[in-house]
Amino acid sequence: MANVAIIGSGFIGRAWSITFARAGHAVTLWDEDRSAPAKALDFIAAAMPDLAANDLIGGAAPDALMRRFRVEENLASALGDADHVQENTPERLDVKKAVFKELDRHAPANAVIASSSSSILPSRFTEQLPGRHRCLVIHPINPPYLVPAAEVVPAPWTSQETVDKASAFLIAAGQAPIVMNRELDGFIMNRMQGALLDEAFRLVADGYATVDDIDIGIREGLALRWSFMGPFETIDLNAPGGVRDYVERYHGIYKAMHAQHRTDWTGPVLDEIERTRRAKLPAERLGERQMWRDRRLMALAAHKRRAGDDIGK
Repeated sequence: MANVAIIGSGFIGRAWSITFARAGHAVTLWDEDRSAPAKALDFIAAAMPDLAANDLIGGAAPDALMRRFRVEENLASALGDADHVQENTPERLDVKKAVFKELDRHAPANAVIASSSSSILPSRFTEQLPGRHRCLVIHPINPPYLVPAAEVVPAPWTSQETVDKASAFLIAAGQAPIVMNRELDGFIMNRMQGALLDEAFRLVADGYATVDDIDIGIREGLALRWSFMGPFETIDLNAPGGVRDYVERYHGIYKAMHAQHRTDWTGPVLDEIERTRRAKLPAERLGERQMWRDRRLMALAAHKRRAGDDIGK
């Protein structure tokens, strides 16, 4: 069991609180707004019946899980025994700088200090800190207690030990870390979502499709496969010979669509992608994995039908 300090107990902080408490950790909530932690605990308590009904509280009884939370009004006291600090304050650089100065000052020397920032690079608010080596961003795809992926974004001076420790902590809590090698504006998820949204806006703006058509295409098309496998595995299974076969067949089509195509799919990056995919899935097992994909799609289709009947469409 670790001690987790949640600094900022609003929308994101309360979601992280569920995530870490469910993993068996003691969670301390602090917020500059003294009323925020109590509101967070009210939200968590209200969510408990649904979480328990869906077996999403790690096998704990709801009342036992609620006892893993405590509220601390003094920031130094909230940080005093922390092994992991998750900061969730407003998305403003001046706020991040001021808060991280205090977090670095009061958190134990071995504690990882993570920001939930969705857009501010960690280098912009940690450069001047004595303990900058133990600071980074862990950006959740909200809410983290239901969506396990989280971006781990190091600053140039974040130690590898910190990155490894943070990633292991997330995995042990049931999360799926996306570990960046170095920081980049927008991180990974916002950039990928932004590329899709940009094309979606363009198709509607230029009169090629309606908003509903675009939503159908994702909801009833791409998202079904993407819900259990990523884009590289998707294309690896969408051609008889795997990812290289897919690129040889379809790269020209994609290139013609986008005059400003920024990456040559047939260049060295294809060697890296194919090498990674074949290490995960030998070519002779492509057919077997394609059948796995189809069975997962069958199960997903059945689930969506049941959920639509039980919960509503």
